[in-house]
Amino acid sequence: MQIRVGYEIIYDCPQPTPMILTLHIHSTRVSDIVIPDHLIITPSIPITAYRDGFGNWCSRIIAPQGEMRLGADAILNDSGERDLVNLTAHQHEVQHLPEETLVFLLGSRYCETDRLSNVAWQLFGKSPLGWARVQTICDYVHDHITFGYEHARFTKTAWEAFNEGTGVCRDYTHLAIAFCRCMNIPARYCTGYLSDIGMPGPYGTMDFAAWMEVYLDNQWWIFDPRNNVRCIGRVLVARGRDAADVAISTTFGPNTLKSFRIFADEVIGDVPV
Repeated sequence: MQIRVGYEIIYDCPQPTPMILTLHIHSTRVSDIVIPDHLIITPSIPITAYRDGFGNWCSRIIAPQGEMRLGADAILNDSGERDLVNLTAHQHEVQHLPEETLVFLLGSRYCETDRLSNVAWQLFGKSPLGWARVQTICDYVHDHITFGYEHARFTKTAWEAFNEGTGVCRDYTHLAIAFCRCMNIPARYCTGYLSDIGMPGPYGTMDFAAWMEVYLDNQWWIFDPRNNVRCIGRVLVARGRDAADVAISTTFGPNTLKSFRIFADEVIGDVPV
C-alpha cells in the first residue's frame, strides 16, 4: 500500500527569527519514499540541514518578518501490516544492555524517573518481565489518563500527567516511558505520522502522533499507550529522550502559530482516502 503524508504550517513572526525544524521522514523509512517530503517554504528562504545527536534530520532557517508557510507533500510505500508483536521478547538485565541504550534508562525533562520510581515498583513490580511488563504498563497508562486536547500544555510532565490523570498522546507516552525506565527497560520517545487506516471512527483532527519504542530481546519495539492497539501506517519522523528532543519547531524569538494542518492518508489508485 501507499500512504500520502505531509503538512501545512503557518507562522507569523514580528521580526527575523531563527528556527530549528524537525519535520522530515526518518532515515529508517528512506527506502520506502516514492515522492520525497521536500520542505517548501513560502516566501523562499535559505535552509541548512544537519543530523542531531539522535540521528534525526533537522533544518535550520531564519524565518522572515511576517507570515511564513511551511509545507510538504510526500508519498511512501508501506507494508500495510500492523506494528510487530513478540510476546516472548525478554527483558535484559541492566549490565547486559548495549551502551547506546543506557541514556534511555535515565530521567529526562518530561520523564521524572526519580519521582515515579516508587510508584512504578508498587504498580508493576510483581508483573511478568519483558513484553508482558511493558504491555501491563501501557494498559495502566491507557486506562489512567483521560484524553482531551483541553488538557494539553507544553510544560506537562509525566509526574503531572500521572497526578492529573488527563492529557494528550505525548502525556500518555511520557508516563509510559518514565514507568518503563523505572523498571529498567530502555524506552525512547517517537513522533511522526499515524494514519486512521484500520481504526474505527469517528476520527479526530489529524496531528503528529507520539508513541514509544522499548528495548527488549536485542531490538527496539513499538508500543502506543494512547491507542493501546497495534496500528497500520505509522511513519516515524524523530526519536529522542522525550518531546523536548523532537519538537517539530524550536524558535528563538517571538512568533504566532496561525495555522497547523497534518495529513496521513492511504492512496487508493491515484487518490488519497
